[in-house]
Amino acid sequence: MKKEEIKELSTQDLKDRLEEMEKAYLQQKINHSISPLDNPAKITQDRKMIARVKTELRQRELNIK
Repeated sequence: MKKEEIKELSTQDLKDRLEEMEKAYLQQKINHSISPLDNPAKITQDRKMIARVKTELRQRELNIK
């Protein structure tokens, strides 16, 4: 998902996706600690994507006030 795609989504969709991404991220970290993943860089990519979504949600929150 690109920055433009994030900005097009509604706030509720972003919150729902954020929740899903955080669950998947935690599960990946647990799986990686048990047995190495094929692509450990995926963990970093997911963490950055979560940060992008949180940033967009925070910007929207500040614009409302």
